[in-house]
Amino acid sequence: MRLASNEFLPLGSVKIKDGFWSRYQDIAKNKIIPYQWRAINDQIPGVEPSRAIANFRVAAGLEEGGFGGMVFQDSDVAKWLEAVAYRLSIDPDEELEKTADAVIDLIGQAQEEDGYLDTYFQIEEPDKKFTNLNECHELYCAGHMTEAAVAYYEATGKDKLLSIMRRFVDLIDRKIGPEEGKLHGYPGHPELELALCRLYRATGEKRYLDLCAYMINARGTKPYFFEEELEKRDHRAFWGGGRQEHVDLKYNQSHLPIREQKEAVGHAVRAGYLYTGVADLAAETGDAELMQAAETLWNNVVNRQMYVTGAVGSQVWGEAFSFDYHLPNDSVYGETCAAISMVFFARQMLRSHPDRRYSDVLERLIYNGTISGMALDGEHFFYTNPLAVWETATRHAGVTRHIRSKRPGWFGCACCPPNLARMITSLGGYIYSASADTLYVHLYIGSEASFELDGKTVAISQSGNYPWDGELTFKPGAGRYTLALRIPGWARSYVLRINGREVHPALEKGYAMLPGTWEDGDTVTLTLPMPVEFTEANPLLRADDGRVALTRGPVVYCFESADNGDALDALRVVRPSDFEPETDPSLFPGMTALTGTAKRRTDWTGDELYRLSDGDDEKTVPVRAIPYAFWGNRDDTREMAVWVRK
Repeated sequence: MRLASNEFLPLGSVKIKDGFWSRYQDIAKNKIIPYQWRAINDQIPGVEPSRAIANFRVAAGLEEGGFGGMVFQDSDVAKWLEAVAYRLSIDPDEELEKTADAVIDLIGQAQEEDGYLDTYFQIEEPDKKFTNLNECHELYCAGHMTEAAVAYYEATGKDKLLSIMRRFVDLIDRKIGPEEGKLHGYPGHPELELALCRLYRATGEKRYLDLCAYMINARGTKPYFFEEELEKRDHRAFWGGGRQEHVDLKYNQSHLPIREQKEAVGHAVRAGYLYTGVADLAAETGDAELMQAAETLWNNVVNRQMYVTGAVGSQVWGEAFSFDYHLPNDSVYGETCAAISMVFFARQMLRSHPDRRYSDVLERLIYNGTISGMALDGEHFFYTNPLAVWETATRHAGVTRHIRSKRPGWFGCACCPPNLARMITSLGGYIYSASADTLYVHLYIGSEASFELDGKTVAISQSGNYPWDGELTFKPGAGRYTLALRIPGWARSYVLRINGREVHPALEKGYAMLPGTWEDGDTVTLTLPMPVEFTEANPLLRADDGRVALTRGPVVYCFESADNGDALDALRVVRPSDFEPETDPSLFPGMTALTGTAKRRTDWTGDELYRLSDGDDEKTVPVRAIPYAFWGNRDDTREMAVWVRK
C-alpha cells in the first residue's frame, strides 16, 4: 500500500503560460531539441562528434563502422526522446513525432532477438555483456531508454518503444535477481531503479517493481557484488584498461545497505538518481523504513552538502560529495545533471508527503542551479556550475581547471544538455499535485490546469510575474476541496485574500490550507514581499564565513566583472537596504537586477606582495548583481562571485 495518495497532475493536463518559463519552453521547442537532434546526428560543425545515432545504425546493420563516443552514448538518444515526448504532451508536432518514430524504428532494428539493447556491447564486445555492471552503464542506458519509452507512450499512446524496453527489462530480470544462477547485482550508475517504478505504473506489472526492490535492497550488502565482479574480470578495469585492485564502493553508493547510509557520498549524479528511486519505491510499497532512509539522506544533502544555488557535488575528484560543510566556491564541481537529479528527488519526496522543505529546495533548484547549465541562446552548456570564477585561475591552476567562464557548444560526455531539455519540457508536471480532497500548488508558475474530483473535471489557473514579483492570483474552479498554497521559507511575511477579503488560514507543513466550496469566478491572491536579502551560511561552512549572498525571493544573485570590473573579491557589501531591484531586460525579458553600492578595497600602486595596512583602504562604488542563472552570457565576463565579503 502506498504511503500517501498524492499524485502530481499529468503533464498533458497542465498548460504553462508564464513570462519566465514559457520562454524556456519555447527555447526547448525551437532551439534545444532541434540543436540536440543535430548534435546526436553529428551535424554541427566544430563540435565533437556524438555518434549517438550512428551507433544504432551500426548495431542495426545499416552501416559499417565501430562504436563512437562514451560507453553510455545511447543515453543521449534516450534523453532526447524523453524531452520530445514531454514536448508532444503539451504541444503536438506532427513532424517532430515522425522524426521520433523513425528513431524508435531504428532502435527496434538494433535490438537483438533476446531483447538485448546496448550499442557499445553489441558493436565492440558482444561476448562481455553483463560482465561489468559497475563501470559500463548497461543498466543506466536501459533506465534512460525505459524512461523515454514510458514518457513517449504517455504522450502519444504509441507503445513500440515501450514494447522494446519491456523486452530488454524482461531480459535483465532473467539475468539479475536473488535466485541461484542469476547475477546478484545492481547498476553501477543508478538510473534503472527509478525507471522501473515508472514502468510498473505504466504497465501494472508488479515484477518490475519487484526488480527495483531487489536492486535497491541488495545494494551495499555483503559479499560486495562489484568486488566479486572485478575478481571475475581478473581485476581488469574498463576505464584506463589497467589493473584495478579494489572497487571504490562509496563512489557509487554501494558501501552500505541503503537503509544504513546516513550521509551522501560518492558521485553526486548517481546519488541523486539512487535516492529518487529509493523514495519512489518506498512510496509505492509503503515501506516506512525505506522512506526514513530517503529522509535521512535528503536531510544530509540539503542541510550540509548543498550550495545556496541548489548545486551538489563539491569536488572534481569523482564528481562527488566530499564531507559535511565542505562547499568551496571556485573549485566546486556542481554538475548540471546532479542538480537535476535533486529536482527528481525533491519531486518524489513531495509526492510521498507534501512539505515545504521539499518544494522550497525544488524551487531553489529550478531557478538557480539547473538552468545555469545552459546559455540563454539554448545552444551552449556548462557541465560544471561554480559559485566563483577567476578566469586566470581556470586556465592555470589545476584545482580549478575544470571550471569554464564560457559555455561550450557541446561536449563528448553530453549528459547535461539533454537532461536539461527533459527537465524543462516536463516542468508542468511539477507544479500541482492532488490528493482525495486537496489540490497542492508547489510552484508559482503561470499556468492553467485541470484535475479530477468526485468524477468531475475541475480547472485552476494561476498568474503573476514570478520570480520577479510576489503578487500571485489564483482562479480555483468550482468544487468542494482544499486549495493548499506553499508559503516559501524565504518569505518573512505574506498576505492571503479570497475575493478581496484577507484570510488567515492554518499552515500545514508550510502550506496555507484553504478549504471551501469554490465557485467559478472566485479569486485568491497571495502577496509575497520580495525585499533584497543577505543570506549567510552556517559558520561551519568555512568558505563562506564572513560572506553573504544576495537573494531576492527564490533568486540567488551574483556579481560579474562585466558589470563591476575585475577583482570581485575586493568588494564588501554593507547592508541589504543599499540595493534596489531594477527591471533590466538586457539579458532576459523582465529580468530584475539589483543595483546599489558596496565598498571596494583600493588598488595597490606598487608590485610588492605584502605591505602594512593602515586600516583605511576602501572606497564606495556602484555595483550591480544579476541572477546567478544568467551569468556567463556576455563576452566580457572574466570573473563571477556569488558570495561576497560583508
